Amino acid sequence: MQNNQYPFIIIGGGISGMTAAIYLKRAGHDVLILEKEIPGGQINRTAEIENYPGFLQIDGPSFAMNVYGQVQKLEIPMVFENVVDVKKEGDIHVITNNKEYLCKKLIIATGRVPRKLELEHEEKYIGHGISYCALCDGVFFKDKTVAVVGSGNSALEEALYLTKLCKKIIMLNRSEKFKGSQILFEKLKSSHNVEFLYQTQVIALHGNEEKLTGLEIMKENRTSTLPIDGLFVYIGSVPNTSFLINTGVELDHNFIVVDQNMRTNIDGIYACGDCVKKEVYQLTTAVGDGATAATTAEKEA
Repeated sequence: MQNNQYPFIIIGGGISGMTAAIYLKRAGHDVLILEKEIPGGQINRTAEIENYPGFLQIDGPSFAMNVYGQVQKLEIPMVFENVVDVKKEGDIHVITNNKEYLCKKLIIATGRVPRKLELEHEEKYIGHGISYCALCDGVFFKDKTVAVVGSGNSALEEALYLTKLCKKIIMLNRSEKFKGSQILFEKLKSSHNVEFLYQTQVIALHGNEEKLTGLEIMKENRTSTLPIDGLFVYIGSVPNTSFLINTGVELDHNFIVVDQNMRTNIDGIYACGDCVKKEVYQLTTAVGDGATAATTAEKEA
């Protein structure tokens, strides 16, 4: 076997992708994982996991490293390169920023990336006051005032983590109530250093050449300036599927359309995890998707 040719390639080293790799390797197949960042994907941004069976509580990075440990024990190669294109010309060609790989069966497990506010200067202040990961960047805002935008579980979970570090957390919600878990909301509400602003929208970012210094917000058709040291954004995420433009894989709002066995409309290409069109996006479903995709691909090899 050539070093760029595998019977199975998995794009994405998140939990779903690593699960698929484990199942394929244990079935006796050679498999390559291509990952552009770090093993585990988005779960590394999660401070606490309390709803995964078998763990009363575990942080995201530890969970990710546990799964990656299984990948390493099975000697499954994970190459850290960014996939930029996929073509099917007999074999499936997977093109990265560094190399071209060939395979017979491809599993796409590229997950999602955080949705941005799409405001002027947002890119400028990423890493200079704006973050999409409290676990990654919270320590830089110790004893400072930050705002959290969002109303789902991610916003609530990350805000809870920030309560241990920051002097004050201001929750900015466009709606009248939070969409996330009531348990998480009650925990957050009981924190002494959290303020809630409802029906509030961020409409502009303020800062200097070095960092973000405040927000312009709109509440009840009135605008005002909110001085802050940092902004954490949790307004959802978008599927990481732009590299599929040349494959003919069917997409629905950029999510990959699959059947119940994780097949796409293209023979030999499967998908699993948060990049697929489905009803429930959870760690448990990501694992199940990965196992299903691998089992289907293995049967059809």
